[in-house]
Amino acid sequence: MRGRVVATGKPARLRFVAGLDAHYQPRAGLVWGAAALLSWPHLELVESALACRPLDFPYVPGLLSFREAPALIAALDCLSRRPDLVFVDGQGIAHPRRLGLASHVGVLADIPAIGVAKSRLIGSFDPPGQEKGASAPLIDKGEVIGAVLRSRAGVRPLFVSIGHRVSLDAAVALVIAAAPRYRLPEPTRLADKLSRMHGA
Repeated sequence: MRGRVVATGKPARLRFVAGLDAHYQPRAGLVWGAAALLSWPHLELVESALACRPLDFPYVPGLLSFREAPALIAALDCLSRRPDLVFVDGQGIAHPRRLGLASHVGVLADIPAIGVAKSRLIGSFDPPGQEKGASAPLIDKGEVIGAVLRSRAGVRPLFVSIGHRVSLDAAVALVIAAAPRYRLPEPTRLADKLSRMHGA
């Protein structure tokens, strides 16, 4: 699948974007996928979906996308509108195999995707400046695999990487535009909250 990842481009038009996140219910052997669909550029919630799938893939470090991607794609398929872009709470190509969750979902769903992770999986970097929008390259084995992005002044940075059919420069600009108030982009912030509602 890694060879199918397209690391260039950007959506031709943006009317709707979605945030995707997953949450586990290990005692029940389930993973819940959440999709929050927002208008662009106003970032108003239009629709949301929550889907669950059995945890039938074993826990293997580096292969978590095989546990989470089916639930995320199921949630995406529940939306009545197909988004023009998805923000995925996870890594894109900033992954040892250059195929993290965002790339996995982007390739399988054939949709532009951006990986927005809250922590580093691999790579080294110099800390970006403290101002909003400051960024630094994330490097692994001499290759730029992502960007370390300060989405708000003075907060911990995010780790942005190409998912599928979006260049890194475009991904960084879109993440900044999608995070007007909080550290997390609004689509993944809402998807994270939704993914935890299955026990309510």
